[in-house]
Amino acid sequence: MSFFRRLNPLIVPVSPAERIRASLGALVGILLTGLLSEMLLGAGSSFPLLIAPMGASAVLLFAAPSSPLAQPWSVLGGNLVSATIGVTCALLIDDPVLAASTAIASSIACMLLLNCLHPPSGAVALTAVLAGSAIHDWGYWFVLSPVGLNSVLLLVSAYAFNNATGRRYPHLAPSGATNTHGTADALPSQRIGVVPGDIRAVLEQYDEVVNISLDDLDALLHQAQIRAYERRSGESTCGEIMSRDVLTVEPETPIKAAWRLLAQAHIKALPVVTVDRELVGIVTQTDFMRMSMLNERGGLSLRIQAGQLVRRSGVPRTVEDIMTRRVQSALPETMIAKLVPPMADMGLHHMPVVDHDNHVVGIITQSDLIAALFQSGRGTATSLAEAV
Repeated sequence: MSFFRRLNPLIVPVSPAERIRASLGALVGILLTGLLSEMLLGAGSSFPLLIAPMGASAVLLFAAPSSPLAQPWSVLGGNLVSATIGVTCALLIDDPVLAASTAIASSIACMLLLNCLHPPSGAVALTAVLAGSAIHDWGYWFVLSPVGLNSVLLLVSAYAFNNATGRRYPHLAPSGATNTHGTADALPSQRIGVVPGDIRAVLEQYDEVVNISLDDLDALLHQAQIRAYERRSGESTCGEIMSRDVLTVEPETPIKAAWRLLAQAHIKALPVVTVDRELVGIVTQTDFMRMSMLNERGGLSLRIQAGQLVRRSGVPRTVEDIMTRRVQSALPETMIAKLVPPMADMGLHHMPVVDHDNHVVGIITQSDLIAALFQSGRGTATSLAEAV
């Protein structure tokens, strides 16, 4: 029995809602593909409206949309290349068994070479060979219809359905995070521990196709590291370390008043809130520097940068004119370990803490985070020493 249990694949379990979403997506995708193909080709077309491999493509596109094997180039490139090879083998090789095996082997080789590996494409090549005399009548039109037409329509359906139901598709490779200071140094989180280069080196040694992208694997590893740290550090939360007496300004606050408040309180940022303390932005020293320059007496003189949108005849007068509107915030119950990536890599110096109604209840600075992590680390070390 233990042997048979080991044969059971270790697929990551998903929620019932995700199972329903994937199944419904396949229903919508295949239905739309078939109906649109019928509309474009006509009900009496000699070409099939749907081919069987599209069912396998639907499994990947809707149940595993983040898979490298389910991306647009994999689907379209893999299916077209395999269909072309399948038709060629069917026309040139009389023996169907030899034609089928040659078509599939050649398709896999070409898909790996062109970086468009898509498992259902092997079935596309086999379908072309097994079509028999019909493929001699269709010829290479089979590549365009139904293979090309089905692939495009299914991809469009997958794009619309996945994004509408909260699944990012296509799963684009990251553009590459860069140092916010414009230097050649790696991001702080990529200088120690497991970095993307380590993952790539291990995968190269593994030398097998892994059905997960490098960026997803890196993200999952970092999330696991954060959870492990939370467990070791006693799971400190933002609500425990945040400053609760927060100085704020409103959008209508004059710029000079906001600057004076920053200087008098010796702080570098002010959350911008409405009358009922709902967070609508943040204004920092950087925002002031971006819109200003020092005059000859060392004072602050406001100026307008090219392309900067300001109000009141082009002269910034209130906080609303210069504040950053897209603010990254945290909840009081957020674990402090989750603040490390944005503060270390994105260069955020302040993190407003809001309740579930987006009302400001505190703020955390880099200094607060460093102190909390130091105390957590010291507490962990003390506990280990006592245990020994």
